[in-house]
Amino acid sequence: MAGFFANMSCDPFTPRNAQCIVGSYVAYVVNASGALEYRETLNFAKKHNIRLVIRNTGHDYMGKSTGAGALAIWTHNIKYKSIIDYTSLTYTGKAMKIGAGVSTSEAQSMANSNDLVIVQGDCPTVGIAGGYTQGGGSGPLASKFGLAADQVLEWEVVTGNGDFLTATPNNNPELYWALAGGGGGTYGVVLSMTVKLHPNMPTAGSALFFTEPTEAYWDIVQAFLLNLPDVLEAGGTIYWQVLPGNIFRMPQSYLPNGTAQDLEQLLQPTLKLLDQSGISYAFSSRDFPNFQDAFYEMVPETNVTEINLGGRLIPRYLLASEISAASLTSAIKSIINNGGILAGVSMDVSRPPSSSNAVHPGWRESAFLAFLGTIYNRYNMTSNVVNQRLVTNTLLPILEEITPGGAAYLNEADINQPNWHNVFYGANYPKLISIKKMFDPDDIFWGPTAVGSERWEVTEHGRLCMVS
Repeated sequence: MAGFFANMSCDPFTPRNAQCIVGSYVAYVVNASGALEYRETLNFAKKHNIRLVIRNTGHDYMGKSTGAGALAIWTHNIKYKSIIDYTSLTYTGKAMKIGAGVSTSEAQSMANSNDLVIVQGDCPTVGIAGGYTQGGGSGPLASKFGLAADQVLEWEVVTGNGDFLTATPNNNPELYWALAGGGGGTYGVVLSMTVKLHPNMPTAGSALFFTEPTEAYWDIVQAFLLNLPDVLEAGGTIYWQVLPGNIFRMPQSYLPNGTAQDLEQLLQPTLKLLDQSGISYAFSSRDFPNFQDAFYEMVPETNVTEINLGGRLIPRYLLASEISAASLTSAIKSIINNGGILAGVSMDVSRPPSSSNAVHPGWRESAFLAFLGTIYNRYNMTSNVVNQRLVTNTLLPILEEITPGGAAYLNEADINQPNWHNVFYGANYPKLISIKKMFDPDDIFWGPTAVGSERWEVTEHGRLCMVS
């Protein structure tokens, strides 16, 4: 997924005579099965001054899961999981203990077999205890239950000091706080996490598609944006795309504990304007007996692929009036006209979690997560470099202008994001730095844009060196 960090080497999409060298890939991998392998690998890397990388599935746009000449701790085969009855000061109920290598689909399958659900992302093969949850973790159940980081009850982790610790809101609370939303691969290497489970529920799903060559298209887009708060307040989550050629797609939306009729009624302002405008559209809405059936019907498993990516959290105040929504619509139109595409994941995660965590405060004020960018060219790296500059210098500033001091999702964002400390971590960054120094004083853990990464730089030949 992080195509920029794989130097187009050993790539099945390039010509057969293209290079196939180790380059920026890791040189050696430890297939870890527990804390002992974690510690031994950390000690070896420290003793021999070797760059260390944490890797599970490699679902990472930001380049954290690879590195030239590095030694990797591969957590992918730590697959234990169990459902337990959990009791603490902040939560009593069903929970799941998840090994570092368990995928979303594996965790959700166990939950489903017990008539439960776990908060998950959009791709079934993501390692749920890794950078996904440690970076915050958005998903289709977010409006109902919050972000993935909001579900965490405890972590088992080996720190940069080599200590094997259990971190909860009351035991090693600083480490617990940092791991729940403060980014992965920088304070320690997680062995397991324990998270809340929720009762399974009937779930409604719907999809919408339309295209319109005239300016009326943008009137509908604006109406859709103004329609979002009602759906989110009801516990719904909506995925949508605005594409070149005046194409609008809403491939999936979810209303847990709601009906298809409820969801259609919530979307009436948009559908009514489409009818009044005489624009043809395709709309479908269905009832599913449980969340998992809705998810696997709406999101058939697909490969997650590269993209020249940027991102921004769009605050709810931009959807509070026709004037502000018009400004947002104009910005989206400008992104399309400048050669970009835009997708939104709309959810309401405003409710504070039962235990404080390091999720960027901007999440609590957001109406949707905006992804923007251009299609990655698997045959032409020069084209990708040019297009990523387009994202950084042209497309992202369009959204930044209407969201001053705003935030982005640290897992899915521009790799060249200016002022990333504030954009990815906000006011939490100074505290996160102090926790980083507490649990990893030797900087054994490093990743691009991870907390503390500014002390180091990757040189021309891939070596990781301390900034002089």
